[in-house]
Amino acid sequence: MARRKKQPGNAPEFVNRKARHQYEITDTLEVGIVLVGTEVKSVREGRVSLGEGYVRVTDHPLSLWLHGVHIGEYAPAGPSRQHRSTAVRQLLAHKREIRKLFTKSIIKGVTVVPLKMYFNQDGRVKVLIGLGTGKKSHDKRQDLRKREADRDIERAMRRRD
Repeated sequence: MARRKKQPGNAPEFVNRKARHQYEITDTLEVGIVLVGTEVKSVREGRVSLGEGYVRVTDHPLSLWLHGVHIGEYAPAGPSRQHRSTAVRQLLAHKREIRKLFTKSIIKGVTVVPLKMYFNQDGRVKVLIGLGTGKKSHDKRQDLRKREADRDIERAMRRRD
């Protein structure tokens, strides 16, 4: 018998807003993540913070590791069943994709950061990671000016209707 696909319904989605502000994202990749049961339940409850997260690509063995992401404790579980909230977690991707990320990430100034964590159609937790270079302060100011100008144009268009 075929497994029935779970409907995501109101599954939470977590976005790392700091990443798009601090980095110029050039490439993205969707990867899986290794979690224990209480971690998945905490993610469903919305106890995740991606703000300080970053990804390390190791070459021996070739793998991806997620650092600095906080997944809060699952309250109904007892203290002996709890996970570490800031543990280093392994990310799952094909070797070809990891190798490509590794070759790009060894360049000075390039960082791999988590952009989004969400549940896919099958109910599995996925992480969207991005390859980015740090923005300078004038780039950030320029983005803010552009966003403000777009808002003004949108307001003017609404008033006109």
